[in-house]
Amino acid sequence: MASFNKNKLKISVDETDLNSNRSVRLDRWLTDRIANNSDFPKISRTQLKNLIHSKCVRCDDKIIEDPSLPIRCGQLYTIHVPEPKPATPQPENIELNIVHEDEYLIVINKSAGMVVHPAPGSSKGTMVNALLSYCGNTLSGIGGVRRPGIVHRLDKDTTGLLVVAKSDEAHQHLVHQFAAQTIKRTYEAIIWGVPDKPTDRICFPIGRSRANRKKMAVVPKGGKKAATNYVLREQFGATASLIVCKLESGRTHQIRVHLNHIGHSLIGDPLYGGSRKISTRDDPNLKFAKEFKRQALHAKSLEFVHPFKQERIRFSVPLPKDMQTLLEGLRRSL
Repeated sequence: MASFNKNKLKISVDETDLNSNRSVRLDRWLTDRIANNSDFPKISRTQLKNLIHSKCVRCDDKIIEDPSLPIRCGQLYTIHVPEPKPATPQPENIELNIVHEDEYLIVINKSAGMVVHPAPGSSKGTMVNALLSYCGNTLSGIGGVRRPGIVHRLDKDTTGLLVVAKSDEAHQHLVHQFAAQTIKRTYEAIIWGVPDKPTDRICFPIGRSRANRKKMAVVPKGGKKAATNYVLREQFGATASLIVCKLESGRTHQIRVHLNHIGHSLIGDPLYGGSRKISTRDDPNLKFAKEFKRQALHAKSLEFVHPFKQERIRFSVPLPKDMQTLLEGLRRSL
């Protein structure tokens, strides 16, 4: 049994959790169980040890203070996860590529390398820091202290279009559109190899990877429904392809996970694929592709109903220079 409610995790020990050859440490077991459940908050082993030392973990209502205790079948552990104390992001004068702005929202063409909102290890230089400087106090507060105005996000090294809410009403309206899947998002991706089908729908549930907690993965159970549609736009021999993707859902790393699952990971993706085993001895253009510094993914277009004008609006931006250069190199390799 495992559940999460009101900042409390409850996890019970059953026979499948035990190893007959050796005892299982409490901190290691709890870390694994939490990591394997996509509905639980992310908690590292170090953070879990600190929670145990801080008397935030109970076993059958008894406070536990030793992370090395062995687990026993039938035990019920309750972990109190304190609310985070977010640091207030500070305004920073960072240039933003603004595609559209009115009194209700801003549409931004995000550059590679920019984190959208502050997080551990990325407290400065984020889009939120830049927005606070540009907009002052006019951003929607629904996203909370650490992510004012943020309705959705792009990975750090993914480029392209993002919409940001400037009022709570606009924020609620846009979030509802995302939930109803009426916002249309189109991505361009440069991938290794050529898909078997020129167009297809990739539909596999996504959850936290059991092998690596920093990654998401297609999982047999416990994941969230996810669907990605793609169309083959251009191919470069058998080496690589340019595809257009449209999302039906917005799971973490969805396009990267789905493409890796079907054997065609994004060129430059450091987390979900790396480079294929291709020879670059006679072709410097392919060497360039293998050395591409980020996942070759770009949020090209965004279409939604304006929260107050009640009309559909659409924005589109071209591929960034590095992806255009990558395509030119791949075309020369033919």
